[in-house]
Amino acid sequence: MSLPPSDPFLRLRARGVASNASGRFEILAREVAHDGWDISEQERLLRTEIREESPRMVINYVGSPDLPFDRTFNPYRGCEHGCSYCFARPTHAYLGMSPGLDFETRLIARPLAPTVLAREMGRKTYVPAPLAIGTNTDPYQPIEARYRIMRSTLQTLSDWNHPVSIVTKGALIERDVDILSDMARRGLVQVGISVTTLDVVLCRALEPRAPSPERRLAAIRALSRAGVPVRVMVAPVIPVLTDAELEAILTAAAEAGAGTASWILLRLPLEVAPLFRDWLARHAPMKADHVMNRLRDMRGGADYDAEWGKRMQGEGPFAELLGRRFKLATKRLALDKPLPAFDLSQFRAPHRAGDQLSLF
Repeated sequence: MSLPPSDPFLRLRARGVASNASGRFEILAREVAHDGWDISEQERLLRTEIREESPRMVINYVGSPDLPFDRTFNPYRGCEHGCSYCFARPTHAYLGMSPGLDFETRLIARPLAPTVLAREMGRKTYVPAPLAIGTNTDPYQPIEARYRIMRSTLQTLSDWNHPVSIVTKGALIERDVDILSDMARRGLVQVGISVTTLDVVLCRALEPRAPSPERRLAAIRALSRAGVPVRVMVAPVIPVLTDAELEAILTAAAEAGAGTASWILLRLPLEVAPLFRDWLARHAPMKADHVMNRLRDMRGGADYDAEWGKRMQGEGPFAELLGRRFKLATKRLALDKPLPAFDLSQFRAPHRAGDQLSLF
């Protein structure tokens, strides 16, 4: 059954979900009631709102054993790409906002984040390790064109010779190929481009404000030609809807110049599960039950299993079959080798005016 619309007068254009249900920490729920007047002017287009915050700290340390990094950085909260399945949606509940439409329309930019990052890296106790960006919300979502926080962040990391791993769907990353290629020559950067499907119609419904599949492949091509190590991420793999495209996506990415690949099974934590079930009811009603039943077969009978070691790729015969298909395809396409290792030895504070010069 579909979730009720949060506001019958809202006109949604290129939005991933249709509900704006309160987050799990709220004790009150919002409900829009008709006032009895039939006034067509009440209908309004839902637009993106942006506010700014000044963070005190920006490096977030994580301890998950199934992640290949121990620290992350987020220039934005919320994501205008509006991916209906986004596992990061529940983080908006911590801000007192809805993981539904609020997540993709009420965004928070952090313009001072690069300055705070430099301050944290400059502490005497700081030990460098690859900084992961894009693990929660996309750093190259549309508002980056206006705020340019990611470009400033990359310049800061480059000045400090600090390694960085970036995950994105955004083609705007091509804007920063000058910095990225320079960092790549020093062994300081890896980029992961997420490709969910090659079906343009399905992509538009799943990820309404993200670049098209062909545009993402073009970004892989541009980055690889510039010498930037690129990973194609077949993520998320959605049973029944996109799993049949696994080999096709890998082939297209290999032809575009990707150096390696990874895959992640659809994740539906907390508020994401009802939002995605509602999306299925609206966009793929004939496949909705099949999708969820197959997913539950891979999640121990539930919509989601957050257990470490299982949450990324699931379990059971269907998950094992996907894993074998991925392994065979990546071996055939030479996408089964790791990207070049990061060079941590170069990390140091940049020279400032008035600094004493080194004798060596």
